[in-house]
Amino acid sequence: MKFSIGGPLKLAFRPWVEGLENIPAEGPAILASNHLSFSDSFFLPAVLDRKVTFIAKAEYFTTPGIKGRMTAAFFKGVGQLPVDRSGGRGAGEAAIKSGVDVIERGELFGIYPEGTRSPDGRLYRGKPGGLARVALATGAPVIPVAMIDTEKIQPPGQVMPKLMRPGIRIGRPLDFSRYGGMEHDRFVLRAVTDEVMYEIMKLSGQEYVDIYATAAKRQIAEAAKAEKEAEKAARAALAQAEKDRAHAARDRAQAEQDGRERADGERSGS
Repeated sequence: MKFSIGGPLKLAFRPWVEGLENIPAEGPAILASNHLSFSDSFFLPAVLDRKVTFIAKAEYFTTPGIKGRMTAAFFKGVGQLPVDRSGGRGAGEAAIKSGVDVIERGELFGIYPEGTRSPDGRLYRGKPGGLARVALATGAPVIPVAMIDTEKIQPPGQVMPKLMRPGIRIGRPLDFSRYGGMEHDRFVLRAVTDEVMYEIMKLSGQEYVDIYATAAKRQIAEAAKAEKEAEKAARAALAQAEKDRAHAARDRAQAEQDGRERADGERSGS
């Protein structure tokens, strides 16, 4: 996959990279990245010599049709792990176990602490589950990664990607061994996650928003819905106003016609 996908990807988009020396040549590590675009999972592995294993939502592996089968083949080919995110706590535990398994094999485990793509290019609060628990359970170093401008390559609704140079900044490994054995302490999990997100923010230069991206997406969707309903109400009010003006004009015309007829009748009688 690095030759068939990664090579042409690097040739076409020429991504720039800073901090490659921070990726260990061997041994386990966790790559914690911001998440701007679907293409993040293509560009980051493409610029590394080593394989990176991400967890991916199960729908990528089960969607029917030709496109679904091609997507599944790609994710299987790059060694991604399907996780059913609809199962609540059980799904989270499965994701953590998958990450621990990757680390115990001495490999690179990639994770997006925000849990979903940023809806507007800003950096959102990291979820304290998967990243911190895998790091504390395994003792693996956490390497912060910042994807730059990947969201501009193929914005929502755009079919063809834009040929431009995205960037990748890789920070220095973070050691959380001081919290060893505390992977079930929610305050420690929060502290570890916030420290990683702070490093990602410094690398990416993104504006930080202290809410979860999923909540932001709901707010944006609700605001868009409210705006749409307001526009619909405004159009209805405008249409009603035009209808009222038309009725008023007809009433005035009728009144004038009645007045002329009465005047003609009075003149004829006189």
